[in-house]
Amino acid sequence: MAKKEEVKAEEIHDIQGALTSAEAFIEKNQKVILIGLGVVVLFVLAVLGFKTYYLEPRELAAQNEMYKSQNAFAVDSFKIALEGKGIESIGFIEIASEYGFTATGKLANAYAGICLFKLGKYEDAIEYLNKYSSKETHLGVTVQGLIGDCYVNLGQNEDAIKAFEKAIGCDDNVLSPMYLKKLGFVYESIKDNEKAEKAYTSIKEKYPKSAEAAEVDKYLARVQK
Repeated sequence: MAKKEEVKAEEIHDIQGALTSAEAFIEKNQKVILIGLGVVVLFVLAVLGFKTYYLEPRELAAQNEMYKSQNAFAVDSFKIALEGKGIESIGFIEIASEYGFTATGKLANAYAGICLFKLGKYEDAIEYLNKYSSKETHLGVTVQGLIGDCYVNLGQNEDAIKAFEKAIGCDDNVLSPMYLKKLGFVYESIKDNEKAEKAYTSIKEKYPKSAEAAEVDKYLARVQK
């Protein structure tokens, strides 16, 4: 019993010593600690202020402009959607530039790229499409595939292959077989029938219920000659 009480007394003494040391440290470094806490508080307030008084209002302003250009986009008025129309709308390019920090501003890059593609301005389209970085979303994968289409139209087959391979990596039951088909076509165009066959076979084996699978046998017959 005496030994237990002695051990307990030692533990209490150690705890008291640790507390005393901590108190001494805080007292000695009180100014530095207070400055550090002040910096953290100011940082948090700055972030909250930026979000509340800058980012959120600009997000709302971007959305207000966005729907106007989306309406033009929906009826295939790609030039108006892209560049705007007088005081009625500012267009996707200006939205992307003016509100680039917002989610809507980033989305405007994707729309601008699509419009430029439709207008045959493939190099400019690639520039804007590459600014939209969300590869995980359905739109993000479509954008990546569209980059491949741009490169095909520019005759830059190696870059087209890289873009289509990225799009295929999403493993989407609708999009992946479509881009596998396009990948196969590119390989055929550069006389690489072995890789074209591999792309078409992947459609047949991995996506047998897709629209592309229904006609893939004729592509395979073409490259297996």
